[in-house]
Formats: sequence, C-alpha cells, structure tokens
Amino acid sequence: MVKSDPFANATKQVNDACDVLGITDKGIREYLAMPNKMLRVKIPVKMDNGKIRVFTGFRSQHNNDRGPYKGGIRYFNPEGGVEYMEREVMALSSWMTWKCAIVDVPFGGGKGAIYVNPKTEKLSDGEMERLTRGFAFKISEIIGPEKDIPAPDVYTTGREMTQIMDTFSKLNGNKYSPGVITGKPISMGGSLARNVATGLGTAYTARAAAKILKIKLKGAKVVLQGFGNASTFAGEYLEKMGALVVGVSDSKGSILIPKGAKVGKILEHKQKTGTVVDYPGSKKVSTEELLTAKCDILIPGALENQITAA
Repeated sequence: MVKSDPFANATKQVNDACDVLGITDKGIREYLAMPNKMLRVKIPVKMDNGKIRVFTGFRSQHNNDRGPYKGGIRYFNPEGGVEYMEREVMALSSWMTWKCAIVDVPFGGGKGAIYVNPKTEKLSDGEMERLTRGFAFKISEIIGPEKDIPAPDVYTTGREMTQIMDTFSKLNGNKYSPGVITGKPISMGGSLARNVATGLGTAYTARAAAKILKIKLKGAKVVLQGFGNASTFAGEYLEKMGALVVGVSDSKGSILIPKGAKVGKILEHKQKTGTVVDYPGSKKVSTEELLTAKCDILIPGALENQITAA
C-alpha cells in the first residue's frame, strides 16, 4: 500500500515555508509549488524477442528562475504504479529546486524517470540502450546545456548518460554536446569526483551534524539504509573519520552487525552473493528494525519517504 502522495508532501513543505516567511499570496504559493512543465511520453522499444513493448517516461521541470533545470533520471517501478511515479517525479523536481537554491548553485529543479525496474525485469544491455535512446529522443527538445541538464539516479549510470548525450548530439547536427548531461564517464568529459560526490557530501553533512550534537565520530555507530553508490561511499568516508558501520540494507534485505564491519568487506560479500544478507556475523532484520536500531548516525540512503515521524 502506498503510504503517501509525494507531491502532496512537497506542496505542503512549500506552504509550510511560506507560512514561516509570511507569504500569503496564493498565486506565489502556487508558482513555487507547481512544476513549470511536466512531460509524459510513451517509448516503444523492440525487445530481444522481437516484440514491441511500450514504456512510460517522465520529465518534470519545476523551476528555472535561478538557472537551467537540473536533476537525475531514474529507472524504477514504485509501488503505486505509473500515476504514483508521475507524482513522485514532480515532487523530486521540486526538491531539486530547493536543494540547488540552498547551496547557491545556479540551477533549477528537474527530474526524470522511466517506469521500469531493469534489475528485477532483467533487461539486456541492448534493451536498456534502446530504451534509453528512445527516451532521449522523446525529451530531446526540452533538454540541453542551457535548458535542462539530466544526471544519473536510481538504476542509471554513466553508461546511460553517455547514450543520452550521444543521441542528443546526433539530433543536433552531430554536434558534440557534453554539457547536456552530467554523470558521464571521465573518458567522455565527466567529473573526477562524480562517482563519490553524493556519498562524500553525505559524510560531510553527517560530520557537521555530529559536531553540533556533540557526537564523537571515533567509534560512532552507523546504520546505512541502502547499499548503492551513495550509501557505500558515505559509509567508507565515515569509516575514515573513525565511525563503525553496524547495519546495512539492500533491495533483498536488511542486516545488523553487532561487532561492526568494514564497508569494503560487506561490498565484497554483496558482489559474491548478490546481497548483503547473510554477511558473516550479521543478523537479518526487517526494514523497520534497521531504521530504529540503536546507532549514532542513520543514513537513509535508499528511496524517499522512509522517515515518517519525528
């Protein structure tokens, strides 16, 4: 069962902020809450079995007052279906607007998605490429270095970003356009720091919060919900700061490790077995037990709407 409407949550957050700031004009509130544009597309893809499958994709452009729209593209099939994903993408684009503004970078908020789970549906490399290029074709008129700059997100990587860049370039007179996308491989003009950036930023944020709360990082117990790129690097950098990872989760389950473990060792186990579950010395627990486990630092590094109460 879907617990909440993500865009309703995002809109409430905007209205709550307006209350604090004394903004009563309904028009201003609506302008700040609603996306400037929401594109929904159908992407026909020839599958390896020769049949055509039609996927649904989205690109939400929330606000570009401070600069081009900016935000990732995820491939996922959230509980609630296509209509829920549309609301989710709208919410994520709104949150990108505020994140960019808070750290004062000259971008607005955008977000994209295709309703598919390549991991559970086991799409081949060829099917993934045809899907990605098909989506790039459908959104090509609204993206660009001065318009909207997508990036990787859930189940998308530098590979998909390169395919989007290549498709966009071909549609624009074969003009090489590296600025249309971020998260590219280094060989294609990508950033040296992109792979670790989200996790490192999370570790820096946790360190700053720990200082305010007077929590010593040396020996601090860390729980990582999610074990993808962001959480993995966050855990590794917190380890370097002296912390100890005592719990992790992935799409197949959650575990607590009373004595703690090195992120690298857990990653080796996951690469061998396909999951963090059954790591030596660990205990399998529910998601709720992981999120409420005794720890000093909790990193909710999976999907959104995990923290539902304060």
